[in-house]
Amino acid sequence: MSTDYSACSPAPDANPETNRRTANFNPSTWGNSFIMTNSPDDEITLAHKEQQLEDLKEEVRRELKAAAGFNISCDIFNRYTDEKGRFKESLINDACGLLGLYEAAHLRVWEEDILDEALAFATTHLESIMEHLEHPLATQVSRACKEKQVEDLKEEVRRELMAAAGNPSQLLNFIDAVQRLGVAYHFEREIEESLQHIYDRFHDADDTNDDLYNIALRFRLLRQQGYNISCGIFNKFKDEKGSFKEDLISNIQGMLGLYEAAHLRIHGENILEEALAFSTTHLKAMVESLGYPLAEQVAHALKRPIRKGLERLEARWYISIYQDEAFHDKTLLKLAKLDFNLVQSLHKEELSNLARWWKKLDFATKLPFARDRLVEGYFWIVGVYFEPQYLWAIRILTKIIVMTTVIDDIYDAYGTLEEIKHFTEAIERWDINSIDHLPEYMKLFFVALLDVYKEIEEEMEKERYQYRVHYAIEAMKNQVRAYFAEAKWFHEQHIPTMEEYMSVALSCSGYSLLATSSFIGMGEIASKEAFDWVIRDPKIIRASTVIARFMDDMKSHTREFHNQIVNVWMDINQECLKPTAVPMPLLTRVLNLSRVMDVIYKEGDGYTHVGKVMEDNIGSVLIDPII
Repeated sequence: MSTDYSACSPAPDANPETNRRTANFNPSTWGNSFIMTNSPDDEITLAHKEQQLEDLKEEVRRELKAAAGFNISCDIFNRYTDEKGRFKESLINDACGLLGLYEAAHLRVWEEDILDEALAFATTHLESIMEHLEHPLATQVSRACKEKQVEDLKEEVRRELMAAAGNPSQLLNFIDAVQRLGVAYHFEREIEESLQHIYDRFHDADDTNDDLYNIALRFRLLRQQGYNISCGIFNKFKDEKGSFKEDLISNIQGMLGLYEAAHLRIHGENILEEALAFSTTHLKAMVESLGYPLAEQVAHALKRPIRKGLERLEARWYISIYQDEAFHDKTLLKLAKLDFNLVQSLHKEELSNLARWWKKLDFATKLPFARDRLVEGYFWIVGVYFEPQYLWAIRILTKIIVMTTVIDDIYDAYGTLEEIKHFTEAIERWDINSIDHLPEYMKLFFVALLDVYKEIEEEMEKERYQYRVHYAIEAMKNQVRAYFAEAKWFHEQHIPTMEEYMSVALSCSGYSLLATSSFIGMGEIASKEAFDWVIRDPKIIRASTVIARFMDDMKSHTREFHNQIVNVWMDINQECLKPTAVPMPLLTRVLNLSRVMDVIYKEGDGYTHVGKVMEDNIGSVLIDPII
């Protein structure tokens, strides 16, 4: 979130004696385009229809009492059938009732034939009337039908996964496709069990009969899953001089697999460093002579290997490649496309709600010196977790990142030394009564900040996770302390020692704050011990922080920072190997935070200075569905 303020100039102020700086950031590229607009009358009508739908669905649920686990007879639906035992045709005119019936039918158990018939009846007619319905009912019906399709496709893919178990090579390729197409989150248990079996069977086995591609794929998939498979399996591809064999160069798929596998290396694995240099050199030399789609895959990998890619962004790209492969799995491809669009629609709705919240705060007018980066912040956080079960977590972390961006700009681009001193003290006290000594623009912001954390507190009380609020607030206090230290150096024209600078600069990156805050909405898996762990700044957090701080400095300090970033990526890989300090889903948030930095900052500061690359990335993940 930090940026370069060296070019900041004095800004006008109501008090002529106050000398301020401003970075003159560009306004938001997106404006209000993500807000789903309706007239006041439309909103009243939509609210009425939504309430009508919920009332009808609730009536069915009250009778079923399924949520409470009561085994209520499905015979209650007999009154909606005619004398021939078929559902009455007059029900077709009640779209809300049909949707309620459709949802209720998904709670059926064995031998409830009437609910099987209900599902078929409701599905058929909802699909036929969908395009004649108005929003939001049309959206709800469409989503319900698509969710049913997804569930059916998931079952087919699950059967295919199980069927491939007897053929390790086929299984690994199928798992790789599932992961790269972005639907692995539906099959976490099946993938874990399959890879555990492969690890148990092969990690000490003789690989004489396997080629480079298969061995590299097995190595990468197992390492990604946290299994510490030995890099010694690549020794067979070296000659008597200890160099990789020249005949490997003609095996393009094998070379690409070796290249991807090498990005999972940890410290001391010299053979993988050699493998990376060897594969990179030859892939670069041959990429222009390859045909589609292999040329596209190689060029993409050289720009961003799988280990550093964002799941949604990479899934969108890989779908376009996978569908052109001659032997692609049609069921898996259909699932990937449908699931991507369904998740994207959820993200659009959530971003629309956030945009309304952001517009109501009106920081663009009241705090015009600060970056207006809600959409970019949302893209950032969808890179941390995109799964529907984390929608609330995405909402909260997005609010935190955009609020922290404003704080960053207050300290570095606008606030006077006296103002930021008082603001730091107010944050330390974390009390609404602390605003008396703040200027008006800070009062406005401080109240909004407390409201965000109040929202967290209220949600955590429902889940009985109140203790998490303390960690979230302490992380924000640590962030503000670092901002103040850095700003104080500037105002006092103090030149810090390298040790001083590194300590504060890494804290200013905001990644310890984001990592800690990302755990808040992770459910039961984020234990109190996990929060104690993350707040102590463990190695993987420090590594992610180094990436966050120095990625945007790569252009001007290539040699110094490149070596540091290479080293900390190996730290991250090491910390993700079993046994892990905390559960893998939590470590994945830290890994994803590092990936976001590689995507946003590799070509420059795409967060502060939003350009075509960032716009295209946002478009592909949040705006444009897959056709």
